[in-house]
Amino acid sequence: MSLFLTADEVAELTDCRRKSRQIDALRMMGIAFWVNPSGRPVVARASIEGGQLFKEERDMEWTPAINGVRNGPQTN
Repeated sequence: MSLFLTADEVAELTDCRRKSRQIDALRMMGIAFWVNPSGRPVVARASIEGGQLFKEERDMEWTPAINGVRNGPQTN
């Protein structure tokens, strides 16, 4: 299985065939993507499958900087 969705999978996900409309749909859905040199949106498979890396990042709590010092992310 590829690291990125195929062009057909992006079209199915967005229900659009045109690159510009795919980009608009991905933005509306809040799905992270890159635009390659040909203008086609590139979507990492993990961004829609909920890979372990992304789960760990979601579980981390944000810690504000106090007096310019950041304690770093805290995990539960």
